[in-house]
Amino acid sequence: MNQRPESTSQRILVIDDDAELCKLVARFLGAEGFDVETVRTGKQGVERALSGEHQLIVLDVMLPAMDGFEILRRLRVESRIPVLMLTARGDDLDRILGLEIGADDYLPKPFNPRELAARIRAILRRANAKASIQDGSPLIIGDLELHPGSRVVRRAGEALDLTTVEFDLLERFIKSAGRIVRREELVKEVLGREFSPFDRSIDTHVCNLRKKVGTYRNGTERIKGVRGVGYLYALPDDTGV
Repeated sequence: MNQRPESTSQRILVIDDDAELCKLVARFLGAEGFDVETVRTGKQGVERALSGEHQLIVLDVMLPAMDGFEILRRLRVESRIPVLMLTARGDDLDRILGLEIGADDYLPKPFNPRELAARIRAILRRANAKASIQDGSPLIIGDLELHPGSRVVRRAGEALDLTTVEFDLLERFIKSAGRIVRREELVKEVLGREFSPFDRSIDTHVCNLRKKVGTYRNGTERIKGVRGVGYLYALPDDTGV
């Protein structure tokens, strides 16, 4: 018997113009306990995604008239709903662009439906855990402060607009400030899946985060890459700030 997700009320919206794929995904995810709605146009997809009736969006990149990137851009103006993007192309630029716009994860076509279900569960577990966290003491390093409960990050008093994954990465880095965090740990703890040396999505998320948090006042990077190992959040004392 298939393992069902933690809640049978989790609603998934699939936006894809491939009718057969929609049927396959709806049938499989339905058997896994999800409530699945499918739409096949970008316009309808945006309308349904902003309805507030779903917990996660599965969004195809290759859509006619309005592609998945444009849909994601419109969603991110008004909503932080988790989005998993599907791409039929092998071009890493598609995946990188989706993550930069604010996708939580991506999955290349063709894919195993079981992997899709596993990715969805991992994203929803992270989202549910965040919703249950009570506001606690902020984490502060130098001029950067992170509030775990309200999920607000401020640098020198100015709020930063971070995606869900970027916030989780920053929280992990700050808790391990001054120590190297291995890429394998980040993939498992932040993305919720096993590490693959061919999956560079975690590096894209870190790159986007580094741009948003910026450097220390003397120009030194806050988040430093350690070649072949992982990343390190530099302590203020290390930078002379």
